[in-house]
Amino acid sequence: MILSRYERMIAKRYLLPGRGEAFIFLVAGISLAAVMLGVAALVIVMSVMNGFRAELFEKVVGLNGHAVVQGYDGRLPDWQAVVAQARKTPGVTEATPLIEQPLMASYDGRVEAVLARGMRVEDIRANQTIRNKVLAGSLTALKPGSDNVAIGARLAESLGAQVGGEISLISPQGQTTPFGTVPRIVSYRVAAIFEVGVYDYDKAFVVMPIEDAQTLLMLGDAVGMIEVKTVDPDNVGAILAPLARAVQGKAVITDWRSMNATLFEALAVERVAMFVVLSIIVLVAVFNILSSLIMLVRAKTRDIAILRTMGASRGAMMRIFMTVGVSIGVLGILAGLVLGAVFLFYRQAVVNFVQLVTGQNLWDPSIRFLTELPARTDPVEVTAIVVMALVLSVLATLYPAYKAASTDPVQVLRYE
Repeated sequence: MILSRYERMIAKRYLLPGRGEAFIFLVAGISLAAVMLGVAALVIVMSVMNGFRAELFEKVVGLNGHAVVQGYDGRLPDWQAVVAQARKTPGVTEATPLIEQPLMASYDGRVEAVLARGMRVEDIRANQTIRNKVLAGSLTALKPGSDNVAIGARLAESLGAQVGGEISLISPQGQTTPFGTVPRIVSYRVAAIFEVGVYDYDKAFVVMPIEDAQTLLMLGDAVGMIEVKTVDPDNVGAILAPLARAVQGKAVITDWRSMNATLFEALAVERVAMFVVLSIIVLVAVFNILSSLIMLVRAKTRDIAILRTMGASRGAMMRIFMTVGVSIGVLGILAGLVLGAVFLFYRQAVVNFVQLVTGQNLWDPSIRFLTELPARTDPVEVTAIVVMALVLSVLATLYPAYKAASTDPVQVLRYE
């Protein structure tokens, strides 16, 4: 929309408050603030939802892979052949043998349910999800036969365990006696404490060398599963289809969607619902722009009539008032983007401040899964939000601009 010099001058004049027009300016300011809040709310919420999903996916996949080849009865005796077959499968980047078994752990009289996880030493040290999150101790102390383990930070907190202390793992798979099975109790030294950021993992995981896990659970040379990572997590089913046929009858493949289907589907539904609900804020802001422009047209009816008698065309009147309305919308969008960016940058500080003021725990890791409020901004979504707000702002200017262009100067100036 190209404006002439006088059209720009008049539009700029109408954007600023004149004598006796404070109320109209107030309504326009409220409209701008509403657009700002609507855009900021959409950017903040969508970024947090994206960050929540991305953080969960990265941490869950970082520990569980894109899929697992699970042996029947929790045993996979010929795991070396399965690992070799998996690594030959096109699209597979990693295949790691694992042992996972729910057990009980005790420390100084305290007892907690844990998930013992056996991994090869080289895999433990190469796993970035664990390696980059060590709070105390060192993973280098984890060696086969050393009876050293690494535990999650929340588990250490619950048990009161520290690096150098000893925890006892209680396995129901013990020796059989005439009086029944005697549980197997083995003590291990805590060599490292890690915090991956997912509450359920930090509360339960006990990581040890796979040889120690085999001894504890009396598995011999067998493992429980093989973790598989692929080049495309969203296409994991098609990539692993040849492997599924190869292991049919001795193992079953479960991908990350099946393992976390309820959680990720709920996040997807909530993400769409939040976008629709928060878009109503922008819609309300657009109605405020509409009402402020209608009031401006009514207040400037005499000015419009004079301009029309001086030769201003109907198109010029439409362009002037559309420029005023769109300018309010654009300024509100820009302010909303700035507000959203500032909030996202200081999001954890804001959460901590609100918790301090209200005395409420707004971000309980046991409920939210993650220990901190995540955020990841998608430029495509931000662009869509900006385009939506801009289109609605333009639509809101059409009716007032049309009414201004339809003003009959003869009727207005008849009694002047």
